[in-house]
Amino acid sequence: MAPSLASLRRIKFSTFVLVLQITFIIVIAFFGRYSDNESYPEIYGHGSERKGHENYAKYPNFMDVNGMIFVGFGFLMTFLKDYGFSSVGVNLLVSAVCIQWAAIVKGFIHADILAGEKFHIGVEQMVTYDFATATVLISFGAVLGKTSPIQLLVMGIIEILLAQLNEYVGVDLLHVRDIGESMFIHMFGAYFGLAVARVLYTEDIETSKKGCSVYQSDIFAMIGTVFLWIYWPSFNGGFAEDQQQRDRAYLNTFLSLCACTAMTFAVSAAVDKKGRFDMVHVQNSSVAGGVVVGATANMPMQPFGALIFGAVAGTISVLGYKFLTPRMAKYLKIHDTCGVHNLHGMPGLLAAIGSAVLAAMSENWSIHDREAIFPETFDQNSTVPGALGRTAGEQGGYQFLAAVITLGIAIGGGVFTGLILRLPIWNAPSEDRLFDDSNNWEIPGEHEHDTHSTNHVKDTTIQMDSGL
Repeated sequence: MAPSLASLRRIKFSTFVLVLQITFIIVIAFFGRYSDNESYPEIYGHGSERKGHENYAKYPNFMDVNGMIFVGFGFLMTFLKDYGFSSVGVNLLVSAVCIQWAAIVKGFIHADILAGEKFHIGVEQMVTYDFATATVLISFGAVLGKTSPIQLLVMGIIEILLAQLNEYVGVDLLHVRDIGESMFIHMFGAYFGLAVARVLYTEDIETSKKGCSVYQSDIFAMIGTVFLWIYWPSFNGGFAEDQQQRDRAYLNTFLSLCACTAMTFAVSAAVDKKGRFDMVHVQNSSVAGGVVVGATANMPMQPFGALIFGAVAGTISVLGYKFLTPRMAKYLKIHDTCGVHNLHGMPGLLAAIGSAVLAAMSENWSIHDREAIFPETFDQNSTVPGALGRTAGEQGGYQFLAAVITLGIAIGGGVFTGLILRLPIWNAPSEDRLFDDSNNWEIPGEHEHDTHSTNHVKDTTIQMDSGL
């Protein structure tokens, strides 16, 4: 007897994950290692213990970011009424796989593997794996409910590779600054996901009656919003090298979030005919303030500058949900389930522009700020590490160039990935299973429903046989 379709789906998914996990174990066994005394000799008795203290002092910040990844992003996507299991559960799966893959990709990019060098895995690297995974989770929001778990894993594998190569170009080759990774995470993840969503678009997505929320699902989604809102300062500033830069990033992010939230409520009420708030706006636009200052959080923009950034982000995000998202679906055939363009895409693009402008103005900063943030603007004959002799204007140009390159790689990579995901081997959900957990999860109560239906049929048959 030929195996059933469900059996093939189960075997395919389980085999794919098993092969991935075994591959990760083998690769890390041969090429990975703990960060030890060769990496940080001062931790292990060859000097002061300051470096060790600094690394472990960063662990609370890592836990904040970890909470954003597994709780914030997961619950933020639970607004779909029949897709809550996948929103939180598949988020956990994709994150766990992508964290391991990110460790390998980052290791191969930054270590000289061909020369026999092994890449280091330690406390200091843990948060960078979370950052890389956040890129995939943002794209996940654009295709939420329209893809199978195996499709999401394939997307994550490709996206991690492309995103890390893009970040290498921006940070290591172009020497741009993006402390909160508004360009390399938020903007990349948003436009990559939108490109995938465009390629996977079908008319059934627009006509499906399951792609909506209910009262209870929106409350669960607000849990994700609150987690993101609370911990976003750690995301933007927790790993700055300089304490002054770190404190400034915390403050700028916090102020931006506050202004963004206030404007979210104000604009949401203003665009509603009855002056009411829209929960979609509150769930998403209120945290756009964290994205918009990501690239500039540690820069001396002054507190009022952070408030302006946040207010603008809240405004454009709400207007995007109200007017731009439906037009993108209608005219561009881009169905953006979570509205990542409004939460991550446009605020990320604004952050990139803001970083270019502030970089161009950096010649008026203090020596300490210039040395800590843009050492490239010092003369090459100076003693400042990383000095390249660029003018402030040139540094601003490089910041903008990195944004353009990021957009190109994200959109091109998204189209390429979407074409791969269209192949009929990835267990894509059928038309009647869009935005529905039942294709991938055992739903509580479904057996009782099936039993009741069966008994009802039996009772009807008995009545018909007895002539009743």
